[in-house]
Amino acid sequence: MLVKLIGAALILFAGTMIGLLQASRYAARPNQIRQLIHALQRLETEIGYGYTPLPEAIARCAATMPEPASSLLKEVIRRLSELKELTFRESWEAAVLSIWPHTAMRQPEQAALVRLGTNLGISDREDQMKHLKLAMQQLHLEEDAARHDGVRYVKMWRSLGVLTAALVVILIL
Repeated sequence: MLVKLIGAALILFAGTMIGLLQASRYAARPNQIRQLIHALQRLETEIGYGYTPLPEAIARCAATMPEPASSLLKEVIRRLSELKELTFRESWEAAVLSIWPHTAMRQPEQAALVRLGTNLGISDREDQMKHLKLAMQQLHLEEDAARHDGVRYVKMWRSLGVLTAALVVILIL
């Protein structure tokens, strides 16, 4: 009987933790998108007003940004410096794809960043600023949707984790 109670407690704990983990991903998504928007704003300032070359602008932005934006920009710089045969677009896309599983963000944000990477570094300063502004607008829309999803789903996932674990415990006992 003691083993069943310990097992039931472990199942309840695991279910609750899974629910809290999912809820935290919904809560973190808008914040991470906001950080990404801020990183793109800094990049726009460096390119547009500081006349900073793109790799140097990315390195400066990476130094001041919180995670996961910092990791993304650092990965771009690492790929550009270590893998000389890659173009900027390839480095950017590879960095986005490698960092993405470690974020709470979803496919629409990833698509916006990949599209941005195809246009950065191949045109003049004004065109790059236009593409950065477009990416920021897309990310603002996704941030609003993420906030709405967070309000809808955070409580649901917290409850669902506990209730599903309780159902499993009831079925086992």
